[in-house]
Amino acid sequence: MMFDNARIKLTAWYLLIIMAVSIAFSLFIFRVADHEMVRIDRRQQLLRERFKIEMFRRGMLEDYNVPIDIIDLRKRIIFTLSLVNLVIFMIAGGAGYFLAGRTLKPIKDMIDEQSRFISDASHELRTPLTSLRSAMEVHLRDKKLSLAQAKSLIAANIDDVNKLQSLSDALLQLAQYQKPNHSWLVEPLRVDQLVQQAVRRLEILAKKKNINIKNQAENHKMEGNKQGLIDLLVILLDNAVKYSPPNSQIVINSKKTDRSVSVSVKDEGIGIAGKDIPFIFDRFFRSDYSRSKTKATGYGLGLSIAKKITDLHRGTISVDSKPDYGSLFTVRLPVKQSSHKS
Repeated sequence: MMFDNARIKLTAWYLLIIMAVSIAFSLFIFRVADHEMVRIDRRQQLLRERFKIEMFRRGMLEDYNVPIDIIDLRKRIIFTLSLVNLVIFMIAGGAGYFLAGRTLKPIKDMIDEQSRFISDASHELRTPLTSLRSAMEVHLRDKKLSLAQAKSLIAANIDDVNKLQSLSDALLQLAQYQKPNHSWLVEPLRVDQLVQQAVRRLEILAKKKNINIKNQAENHKMEGNKQGLIDLLVILLDNAVKYSPPNSQIVINSKKTDRSVSVSVKDEGIGIAGKDIPFIFDRFFRSDYSRSKTKATGYGLGLSIAKKITDLHRGTISVDSKPDYGSLFTVRLPVKQSSHKS
């Protein structure tokens, strides 16, 4: 309703401006045409007086000292200009309504996206908060609460708090990359160094599951935002470790062409069902297959952030995966990046 009203108001403003210009132009045309008709009439009068030449049939009106054919021409011009302005009014109304819709659509999409984001975030935050409150309320009613039970409650609460912190960190990270005027520092980079820094962050988690991360990325040179690309690689590696079985392997490769650099992360994990692949980059999406196959925790924000970082680099991210056969994520980025604000 709000956007319908805004669209109508914007259409009215478009129409007002167009009709003001059209009417002003019509008045100008009428004044010019009228001036020319008067000038021609004077010449006719001179010809009649000097040479007795009757170029047009004339009839004099008692109230106007002007030939009747000029008055008729004036009426025709006024009628024609009025008809033209009516047509312009109808066409401008339809075109203005269409353009108003196109103008407001990005704003509407942005507000809808923000509303969905707030709704999704609120839903995800509600679950651990409800768990925390319920556990504390139950134990507070227990008058015979022992020290061991209290410690158990605190440990469980700390676990929920850690989940909340993880979610808030992910939400802040996503919000950072979604800022309309997000400053995007571009600098020369080497792919192998970016991968090394990302692997370093996941070493401890990988060792806990005895997962070998095989880094085969080469020293390809490119331009990009260093922190953004490291975050992107960390997300892909974190997912690979999280959804891979113990004693498996993750392989990182890179390839370069004249205009682009591609980095791939291949794991031997649970894979992704075909029906879920179109949605894996949506916020808060977690497939039923991954939920049933693993106890890995997460909120489905990582790949959304990875997609946003890739988009900011004007690149593409794709996945090739089958259930129980692992996944291959490939990020393709331009070699050259122009400095910009997104």
